[in-house]
Amino acid sequence: MIDLSNSISVIKGVGKKRAETFSKLGIYTVNDLLCFYPRQYEDWSKIYKIHEAPLDINVCISAYVASEVTEHPIRKGMTTYSFDVTDGISMMNVVFFNNKYIKSMIVKGNQYLFWGKLSAFRGRHLSMNSPQFIKEDNNSYIPLRPVYPQKSGLSTLQIEKTIKSAFELISDCEDCLPDKIKNDYCLMSRYEALRNIHFPENADLLEEAKRRIAFEELFLLQIGLMRLKEKNRKSESVPLTNDYTKEFIESLPFEMTDAQKRAVSDCVSDMSCGKPMNRLIQGDVGSGKTAVCAAVIYSVIKSGYQAVLMAPTEVLARQHFKTFISFFKGTNINVALLTGQISQAEKKSIKSRVENGEIQLLIGTHAVIQKDVVFQNLGLAVTDEQHRFGVNQRNMLTKKGKNPHVLVMSATPIPRTLSLIIYGDLDLSIIDQMPKGRQKIDTFLIDGTIRERAYSYVKKHLCEGRQGYIICPLIEENEDEDSDIAASVSIYKDLSEGYFKGFRLGLLHGKLSSSEKKSVFERFSSGDIDLLVSTTVVEVGVDVPNAVIMVIENAEFFGLSQLHQLRGRIGRGEYKSTCILISDNNDSERLKILTKTSDGFLIADEDLRLRGPGDFFGSRQSGLPNLKTAGFITDGEAIREAHTAAERLLKENPDLKGNEYDNLKKQVNALFSSGIAMN
Repeated sequence: MIDLSNSISVIKGVGKKRAETFSKLGIYTVNDLLCFYPRQYEDWSKIYKIHEAPLDINVCISAYVASEVTEHPIRKGMTTYSFDVTDGISMMNVVFFNNKYIKSMIVKGNQYLFWGKLSAFRGRHLSMNSPQFIKEDNNSYIPLRPVYPQKSGLSTLQIEKTIKSAFELISDCEDCLPDKIKNDYCLMSRYEALRNIHFPENADLLEEAKRRIAFEELFLLQIGLMRLKEKNRKSESVPLTNDYTKEFIESLPFEMTDAQKRAVSDCVSDMSCGKPMNRLIQGDVGSGKTAVCAAVIYSVIKSGYQAVLMAPTEVLARQHFKTFISFFKGTNINVALLTGQISQAEKKSIKSRVENGEIQLLIGTHAVIQKDVVFQNLGLAVTDEQHRFGVNQRNMLTKKGKNPHVLVMSATPIPRTLSLIIYGDLDLSIIDQMPKGRQKIDTFLIDGTIRERAYSYVKKHLCEGRQGYIICPLIEENEDEDSDIAASVSIYKDLSEGYFKGFRLGLLHGKLSSSEKKSVFERFSSGDIDLLVSTTVVEVGVDVPNAVIMVIENAEFFGLSQLHQLRGRIGRGEYKSTCILISDNNDSERLKILTKTSDGFLIADEDLRLRGPGDFFGSRQSGLPNLKTAGFITDGEAIREAHTAAERLLKENPDLKGNEYDNLKKQVNALFSSGIAMN
């Protein structure tokens, strides 16, 4: 038996060149290979007779080869190789293109299983092009065939063959889950799980394998995050000796909600105990998170410390700068903005004034974590739209001080179950009330046949002096951004020259330079643009109270939570606001949820139920270890089980003492790579 940390080149058939090809998939060791999971499975368990098989979908057919393979040159560079097969009732022609090896692989009279799409020529002549096949008496037959991601020139069959060869070298493998955990949660061994994830004997064993592998990864992640939280609690931090919350609240021109006051109180309580605060404030769009943040910053600065706020985009950073200047008007608090677009001379001046303590609140983008940004006495580090930053970036920010307090904010509602994973190292405060006067946004779902009526409604608002958005369609969910940008440019051109000719239109997409984006935002904010045609870059940071109407094209390609975030760009002023979703898809039941509620947490829960956690992990977990098994998790039960198991184990054995936990500690350290060493 070999060590799984050995190079993949120990496997039969993997030479230097093949090993280099595997490296492009991030596969260097035997363990890497075994953890390269199939993206889907082909179900060969249902075997059809030729005349019963449905057309134009992948099916499995058992048949005897009834003729020799014949070669047919079609044109230069194209040759077909074909033969007839029969199941004793019907005939089918099998065709391969430019595959001269088929002659030696197919033997007349032998029985094979063929997997592919059956087509009918003129409704009668049945054929199958380039099917997969195996000899029916071949003992390598498995009913559920793995299909692997193919990105580096390796076919799924080549990957499958290499993994089979790897299993010939091993009969067991180290298991990081203690026996007690496996017994308590009825989990198969790691070896059994790996074997059945690649070559499942049946559908039930495949599901058990998925459950075991997902549980393991979630469990390791939970152990690591809980250890990180505990490590933070053991550190010393600057104590907040005075609470200036009341003084700040009395200076506000509006009344804070009870939920806002609770969140501020949570933060002040954390910061008063001498340990570093690590708290997430989560609230829906417009719930008042920024005011909470300002109250906390006010107390920190009045206590003699500095604060820093990092935002993911320059637009949002500038929005915060403007807001905090307003909050702290009439105080002696100095606020500065640091972004990539500021001149070198101004940057130098700001950094000098931060270092000597003259600037008490620094707001900026990633520019604030550059090495030459030095604080005199940093007491609080804040990140906004936390899901757009990673754990490592947050750590870089906190290293600007001596264990400063950490506050993170997110306007993206995450279901409670998922927050255990995504924000597992943070304490949580939820703002679940909306401030008085916040406008309810009417949301309608229509199809493309009445698009012009929707545009007419937009035009009505523009004529009244209001502003609006047209959110451009996603070409296809998760497709690269260039296609979506091309669509936005095309729509902008069509609308400018057509339906909205005579109005002032602006265009916004991700490939514009920072200065171009800034110019568009400033023109829109000042009212020089009536209608903003945009991709999803407006999801965060655009606050224009005069914008009251939004049309979202191809709404079916967006997640519910993202649609909710987008419509949060309107309804920010005194005017009644409307969001129109346009979709010709039969997904209307899902989208109707948005027409019924404006509660982001309810919407997030529904998104989780309908789409599964994989979408949240894919877009929210920036900076966390990559979850390879996110697609295996179909509901929150695995997350809850892993969380409970990790919590119970660390309560009973916080240092994981004992030889049986050595491999668990090793795997946690490997998963996180840094910052959570468990000696």
